[in-house]
Amino acid sequence: MAALLTPLAACSSSGSPTAPDDKVKPTADERPVTVTVTPTGERVPAGEPVRVTASGGGLTSVTVTDAEGHRLAGKVAADGRSWVSDRKAVPGASYEVTAATRTEGGTAKSTRAAFTTAEADKVNKVDWRPGAGATVGIAQPISLVFDRPVRNKAEVEKQLRITTSNGTEGSWGWIRDWSGGDRVDWRPRTYWKPGTKVTLNAELNGTDSGADGGWFVRDYTTTFTVGARQIVKVDLDSHQLALVRGGETVRRVPVSGGTPGGDKRSWRGTAVLMAKEGTINMNSETVGLGDAYDKMVDYSMRLTWSGMYAHAAPWNARYFGSANQSSGCIGMSDANAAWFYGQVRPGDPFEITGKDTKGVVAPGNGFGAWNLSWSEWQGKSALR
Repeated sequence: MAALLTPLAACSSSGSPTAPDDKVKPTADERPVTVTVTPTGERVPAGEPVRVTASGGGLTSVTVTDAEGHRLAGKVAADGRSWVSDRKAVPGASYEVTAATRTEGGTAKSTRAAFTTAEADKVNKVDWRPGAGATVGIAQPISLVFDRPVRNKAEVEKQLRITTSNGTEGSWGWIRDWSGGDRVDWRPRTYWKPGTKVTLNAELNGTDSGADGGWFVRDYTTTFTVGARQIVKVDLDSHQLALVRGGETVRRVPVSGGTPGGDKRSWRGTAVLMAKEGTINMNSETVGLGDAYDKMVDYSMRLTWSGMYAHAAPWNARYFGSANQSSGCIGMSDANAAWFYGQVRPGDPFEITGKDTKGVVAPGNGFGAWNLSWSEWQGKSALR
């Protein structure tokens, strides 16, 4: 139901007060402007823009402010008859609307309205990477994992805006995270250009994620920079790892990958360094390998959620450069691992090749989107 707001207009009369036919009626130019505001009322559904229309004159300005003083921006249409907010009304908020109008005869008036929106019955939250201010490798995607299901994927994706310092081409893609939750990643068509500055503005506040998902009740933003062009090339057939920086090989390191012929094989394809985790406890039972190992491991660099790392593995020293005998990780000597750990950064791609592997890294198992072709990745956008 719309709110009709009509300012009072003063009338004057001449002649006998008992002669109504002699009253001077306002001309059409001086009739008051009728302003309509939607939504109106108490606890109305959120998730729609605020709309203001005028008849019998025009709008000169509209201000919509919530209880905390935040404004919903918008623009009066060229004909002066309507105004629509750029953002949607958010859940659990109260709004005041002030509309400045002018009659066709030039008389200025101001009208006010107010409404409140219903509280969100469920709230959807977001965990995103990379963090603000980070310097990342050339394969780092922008990744948002949602706390609850996202059914309205297209509506959510419309609110996600990527700005780059050099117009980098890229696309969003919806995938299933390793945790089982809904996730959307943005990756460039090709690896990032070093030095690119990237900003994500996720203007999600007031967006309904759909059945069982609930409302988003805040916006999210992050800005990061792309560092040097570093690629880690891992050849499991020759048992060698090479760090390539700016097209030049910095160092080759003998390694041992996953044991052939079973569940201990390594993944192949492009994996992205997710995090440098240092010294951690690795327990084979957490990755479905029984009681094969339970030990503290140094210089651990996570490549997948399923448990593939590059790390120091001094217990496997006799196999470095000659055989794959690990439980799926890429192991190297303490000295090489210490050096390598100091050189790489999250977002660096590991391009892994080898005949006897257990398959290509899936998009949701870490940052495996690079294992899809560009057209395949674009097809995962909800807006295509």
